[in-house]
Formats: sequence, C-alpha cells, structure tokens
Amino acid sequence: MIRMRMRGTIRAGLPAVPVRRCAILLLCSALSPLNTQSPACAQAPVHPTARGESLFRIAGTIVNAATGEPIRRASVAALAEEDSHTIEAVESDGDGHFVLDRLPAAKYQLTASKRGYRTAFYDEHGEYNSAIVTGPGQNTEKLTFRLSPGGIIRGVVLTDGGEAVENARVLLFLRSHDGKPGARITQSDTASTDDTGAYEFDDLAAGEYLLAVSAEPWYALHRSAQRGRKRGSEAVGAADPSAALDVAYPVTYFDSSTDEGSATPIVITGGSRVQADINLHAVPAVRIEVDTPRKGNGSAGRAELRQMVFGTVVSAVSAGFLDAMESGSTEFTGVAPGHYELAQGDPPRVAELDATASMQVDPSLGTPTVSVHGSLKNSFGASLTDDCSLVLESSDAARHQDPIQTPCIRGGFSFSTVPAGGWLLSAESGGRPLPISSISVDGRPHRGNNLSVRDRGLSLVVSVLQAGMRVEGFARRDGNGVSGVMVVLVPSDMVNLSGMIRRDQSDSDGSFALRDVAPGQYTLVAIDDGWTLDWADPHGLQRYLPGGMPVTVSERSGKTLILPSPVPVQSR
Repeated sequence: MIRMRMRGTIRAGLPAVPVRRCAILLLCSALSPLNTQSPACAQAPVHPTARGESLFRIAGTIVNAATGEPIRRASVAALAEEDSHTIEAVESDGDGHFVLDRLPAAKYQLTASKRGYRTAFYDEHGEYNSAIVTGPGQNTEKLTFRLSPGGIIRGVVLTDGGEAVENARVLLFLRSHDGKPGARITQSDTASTDDTGAYEFDDLAAGEYLLAVSAEPWYALHRSAQRGRKRGSEAVGAADPSAALDVAYPVTYFDSSTDEGSATPIVITGGSRVQADINLHAVPAVRIEVDTPRKGNGSAGRAELRQMVFGTVVSAVSAGFLDAMESGSTEFTGVAPGHYELAQGDPPRVAELDATASMQVDPSLGTPTVSVHGSLKNSFGASLTDDCSLVLESSDAARHQDPIQTPCIRGGFSFSTVPAGGWLLSAESGGRPLPISSISVDGRPHRGNNLSVRDRGLSLVVSVLQAGMRVEGFARRDGNGVSGVMVVLVPSDMVNLSGMIRRDQSDSDGSFALRDVAPGQYTLVAIDDGWTLDWADPHGLQRYLPGGMPVTVSERSGKTLILPSPVPVQSR
C-alpha cells in the first residue's frame, strides 16, 4: 500500500501544506508466518546475480482506463518503498507493454505517466493504491495498469452585452463521497480569466464538478450611507449620478444561474472536454451595516463578512476600524446579493445572511462562538513537548463548516472562536496522526473524540499516543492474496470512536499495514471493490462486520501486531 495525504484547505491557524506520504511496509520475507504460497503459483527467479541473489521483473500493459486501448510510450517507473527514489524506469512499447527487469525481492511503488493522462500509481483509489511485491511465487508479469485521460473544463465569462470579463475568479468545486454519509462539495481549484474572458481547468479526474464565478464590474462606484450622513444628508439619494454605478455581479454558477441550488453539474469522465461559458448580469449592490459597540477597554470589535459558496468561505472582508470607533457601527458597501456568514460582536456571533437588499443587522443575530482550549498529554500523563496541531472538523451533516486548525504549543492549545455544533477532534504531528486514546471535558471523562459545542466554552485534557501501533496481515480469498482490497479496522463503538477507524489498500500479494492504531477492540473487514462505500457510516459497514475478524490491540501488543491468520475478503 502507498498512502498519500492530499491537498486540503484549513480555515484558521497553521497553513495547509500538501504532503505525499508513503507507508513503509515490511518485505514479504519478514512476514514468513504469513507469506506462504501454494506450489502451483510459484515462479522461477528471472536472473541470478553473481552473489546468488535472485532477481525478478515487473511487467504488464499500460491501457487507457476509458477505452481499454494500449498506451504507447508511457513512462513507467518502479520506486523504492522507503524513500520513493527511482529503481528502474522504462517506456511502454507500441502495444503498451513494459518490462522492469532485474529487481531484487521487495515492495515497489509503481507509477506511470503520459502527456494527456493523469499521472497515477498502480490501482489508485483516492489516497490509496497497491504496491507491487516481487519475490518467489509472486506473479508480477501480467499487470494491467490503467491510466485515465485528464478531463478539461474551459469557457469564457461575458457580460450581458457580450463584453469579456477580465480577472474574474472562476471557482471549481468537486462533489465527492469521502466515506461519510451523503456527498460533500469541496473547492478543488481556482482560475482567473484573461483579457478575452477565457479560463481553463485541465488534468481533471473523473467526477462531478460545479463552477462559480466571482467578479466586480470595472465601472462600479459604491456608495456609503455613513459618509453621506457625515456630509449632512441622511443618505445619498436616487438623484445622485453615482447611484446607477453602485452595482455588483452576484456569484454566478454554470449555467449562468445566481441560485446555488440551480447550478448545473458538469460530469467529467476519462478525457472529457467540456465548454462551460458563463454570463454575468450586474444588479444593484447592497449595503450591510453592523452595530459595533465598544469593549470594556474602549476599543471597538471588528465585524467580518464572509462570502459562502457551497458551504465554503471563498472571500472575507473586515469592516473599517476607524469608522467603527467614530460611529459605533461598521458598514459593508458594494456587497453583491448572495449568501454570507457574518461574524460580529465580542465574543463573536456567527450569523448566516441571505443578502437580497440593504440591511441593518441586529447585534443579537447569530450564534455565539466559544473557546475550546486545553492540554495535550501522552499515554504516561506528561505534557506533549513535540510540535503538533489539532483540527476540529464539523460532524454536522446538515451544515458544512470548514475545518479549524490550531497549533499545540508546549502541550497547550486553544480554538478561540468555535461555532456551536458537532465537531470531530483529531491531532497530528509531523504530518502523521496522533491517535487519541481519551478525552476529559471540563474534568469529566468523555467517550470518543466527538465534541458537542453549545453556548459555553470547553476545557479539554486530550491523551494521545505518540507512537501508535501497527497492525499487519493479509487479505485472502480461497487461500490466495487479493490485491486492491479496501481494508477497514472498525472500533467496537464506531459511533463515538469514529476517529479510531483505520484504512488501507492491500498490495499485490494481499498484504496490508494499518498504522497509528490506538488500543481497543476492533473488527477487521476486507471488502473487494469497496472504494465507493460509505465506510464511515455505521450502517454502511454493518453487513460486513459478521464476516470480519475480531482484533484486540493493547499496550502489550508491542509496536507491531502481526495477525495470526488472514482476513477473509468479502464481495461488495
């Protein structure tokens, strides 16, 4: 298995960093109790070395995943498992065939690339894929490596009059199933239009996409009611020539709708080329005024208006500090009609606004945010001194919230403004998860890492394992290892301990390794073709649990628990 951490966007705290992480697995020879093959599948080594070491080959055919046709002159490489450096690289021939020769017995990352196709690892499923195991009895010469052509979405952004809109932000969203109930819509890319209004997204994976465009009319001139009052008039009247220029473009979706619910999905299959033109229509801008009473120290709180698209914050504007001090209120001008999130007050209250007309916002509107703070301990009760971070991810299916991240400094952490709702707490250090073994909330033991935030702050003591355990084994059917299987380690209390779920993909010999496992009672299941399953939904996995394997992980298990028997592979 090779596991990769994909790009993400964290709302606050430390910046998100794209990381590719490869799991380092033991060689098949190190798992001798499990690494037995029937004589029928044994094959002779390809080359003996001068020292008598047997060498092997990886061979197969590169094909177009959409059509099945062979791909000529694709680059294929075997990479070392421990550090991903290239061991051997070749090009496929005219029939798509490739041979990587004279390879020692080991596990290899196998990757392929070709212009016009998405670079991929062998049998890739999202962040997981299968390593290729060479050695006695391993059939590695008849592989079919499927490469998917990259999709393209391109188009032009124009005004009603056919004028090109330059420097418009085109936002690309992907509707995906990430193992949780229902579909999630996440932003996957951003582009800007050129002077002809054109934009393009290329090398897209197959999936369902949504487009949104945000832009500002070049001629817009926005009015301020506060400045009008300072000049002695109550407001700038309709007779003011600038009124006609106080306009904005609402966020506009493909196919040119300003209603998020009416956005037309774009389905990309292998090699799709889609033309998605969007027309913008200028409408009167709205004005949002927010009372900002002074704090006890004489300062004024600052309001922030965040534009929301498919539940994601795509832009944020803070109101002027000086205006808040002078007038006791802040004003957002030139606001395009649409959906927003407003943070105001001290402590901040968060309210959702559908801004269809100018408005004065009630200071009591919205839900107050609270502080979630505490300390991080290791399994011995000592404060954690290593650099680490914690993440709160919304567990409310009905309302999407961006994840919130904060650093852990000398064992302490604080999320200063957490909206009410359900949250899933996780911890990581050096790009790897720190399994949470227990949480105390306001001095009381708390089962699992699901937190319910209401109208008051929470004080937590979080215990983590700095060296999570590893569970290794084989997924087999009828005595044979099965490659590409989804392996899931399910805690006994899946509802409250969902953060303890661990997944992997079996390698070419059926082997797998589950990392950073916390002590507990589990059921291990191996599901063939299970990659579209809602694996984090208790109902989605329920029917597979009776056919799974019970596993107990304890402090006495050591750093690595090698399963005494293979886990049976179940069909989807």
